[in-house]
Amino acid sequence: MGLSDSVTVLPGVGPKRADALADLGITTIESLLTYYPFRYEDLRVKALNEIGDQEQVTLKGIVAAPPTLSRFGRKKSRLNFRLLIGQDVVPVTFFNQPWLKNNIEVESPIMVYGRFDANRKQLNGMKILSSGKNDPMASVYPSNSGIRQKTIQQLVVAAWKQYHTEIVDLIPDHIKTHYRLLDRAQMIHDMHFPKDLAAAKAARRSAKFEEFFRFQMQLQMLKRRDESQAGIDVDYDKERLQRFIHTLPYELTDAQKRVVNEICADMKRPIHMNRLLQGDVGSGKTVVAAICMYAAITGGYQAALMAPTEILAEQHANNLQALFEGLPVNIVLLTGSTKPAVRKEILPRLASGEINLIIGTHALIQEGVDYHRLGLVVIDEQHRFGVAQRQALRQKGDNPDVLAMTATPIPRTLAITSYGEMDISVIDELPAGRKPVTTRWIKSAQIDSAVQFVLRELAAGHQAYVVTPLIEESEAVDMKNAEAIYERFSAYFSPHHYQVGLLHGRMKNDEKDEVMQAFKNNQYQVLVATTVIEVGVDVKNATVMLIYDADHFGLAQLHQLRGRVGRSDQQSYCILVADPKNKNGVDRMRVMTETNDGFVVSQKDLELRGSGDVLGKKQSGLPDFKVGDPIADLTMLSVAQDEAKKLTSTPGWQSMPENQALVSYLKQAKEHAYMFD
Repeated sequence: MGLSDSVTVLPGVGPKRADALADLGITTIESLLTYYPFRYEDLRVKALNEIGDQEQVTLKGIVAAPPTLSRFGRKKSRLNFRLLIGQDVVPVTFFNQPWLKNNIEVESPIMVYGRFDANRKQLNGMKILSSGKNDPMASVYPSNSGIRQKTIQQLVVAAWKQYHTEIVDLIPDHIKTHYRLLDRAQMIHDMHFPKDLAAAKAARRSAKFEEFFRFQMQLQMLKRRDESQAGIDVDYDKERLQRFIHTLPYELTDAQKRVVNEICADMKRPIHMNRLLQGDVGSGKTVVAAICMYAAITGGYQAALMAPTEILAEQHANNLQALFEGLPVNIVLLTGSTKPAVRKEILPRLASGEINLIIGTHALIQEGVDYHRLGLVVIDEQHRFGVAQRQALRQKGDNPDVLAMTATPIPRTLAITSYGEMDISVIDELPAGRKPVTTRWIKSAQIDSAVQFVLRELAAGHQAYVVTPLIEESEAVDMKNAEAIYERFSAYFSPHHYQVGLLHGRMKNDEKDEVMQAFKNNQYQVLVATTVIEVGVDVKNATVMLIYDADHFGLAQLHQLRGRVGRSDQQSYCILVADPKNKNGVDRMRVMTETNDGFVVSQKDLELRGSGDVLGKKQSGLPDFKVGDPIADLTMLSVAQDEAKKLTSTPGWQSMPENQALVSYLKQAKEHAYMFD
């Protein structure tokens, strides 16, 4: 007998009920006992003078008059009776529970649970309680159509009675004592059967920590496993690397220098590097990546850079060609559009090692693309690639070092959860000379003045983006139409001899590339586009970003779009056109106008969006915790991570007696069993 037993061992759980429980994620006794209530009903009887307005309470009294039942609408009913409590009479109303009439007898004692209206001195009834012994706190669980609330409550009681002696502590004693956490058995008991709200609160605190700690232990085990794999010791030429850095057309920021040192030190270690390079838009991640790739090349290795789009891969190739001019770096570009004859010429040169830097899209991981001595893999905008794609590139060499880059600043919450198994380097400083983008929020009625402002910027020799959320009109959502805006702007700017381009997601890739290249070459002075330009080429001459219906975008997306301008020493502007219908929309606009800090924006975005996805199943969002909220409980999450790091870095921790229950638990977690292989 153990907590891993199937729930089918409990009375009343046959195949049909087992399937319904499985839909709730309940398959074992363990999963049932940790299927915690999301709220509690305080069933203690209170005096009328102790009750606040709209408080859910239990009232005990005598039925003062026969109940009356009235029907209204279709299948709707109202049941009324009066409850005598001492000298007070409280009207009670039940909606759509006509069968209760038979349970209410005049001059009989009764206990009613419901919501109290203090102004009207009446109770909106929810349920009638038995006059026998009731638990002071009733647990309320998430349920579905196949399982009633009462059934879950009964099964939890049965599981506790039969298995509570099998519950052992997972958190080591020293951690539990330090943070004043409950024993696991006490925690589980008080989560389901608390004596009062204070007991429930204490249990939930311990349950949150345990959940975070178990998760962080799994991440740290994953990281330790990764580090245990033999990696590449890149013995790069420090002098050649320094000479290259001195040839750069600009001085590195302190943040760039720090990050380069972190990554190069990691590359020198004979273990596999799995590092995330994050920085705000325009912070200079590409230059950092170039330095690290050159380090690999000076050490006799090849480097590969994988980008999510062909146009971005081409931009990287052009920029790196310029940076490495005159150096022994043989660069090629390989994408899906590479002609077969060119591809046939590239592949043997790559396999022989003649090509030491290759840039491309997913074409880099296709069958037949072989490397001679791949030492460093750089993945740009890593969230655009799935786990399988990133793994495939790793497997092209002898476990090469991996540097993933993202221009989306990651808030600490997300860094601790979704990226907890990676080392993270942060560029938190913009290059010298860059001016913060001035952001303004205007209402749609003010659009004419914004267009006039765009005209003035064009007259100064600059260019402008105009972004809209939709390509076609939608009846469901009142948004502008990209084609309509294009026609409007063309009609307005053409007399002034300015050309307007159109870019949207339904265009073919080569059409998109052509339009974007024309904009970059200043053949178009205004580019009307959908969000396909969110991650795109740099157009240093663009100084205005005008975004229609900005309240329909997420904060992170707005920040990415804003980052398309402000790429030079020219003052740039972002104009948000929005008529938000709710507080959330207003809040987003205010955040954008108040800060240019991508890390602040991303944290606010996370707070406004809330938590989401399960680790390993999706490429973005937060793990789906049962009781903990990684946003609201960030401090506890950080503490749990620190304790997991300390424990897993302790030599021989897995063999220590006090950790055996935890080790056993982690080994039994099927979805993470590979961590212990």
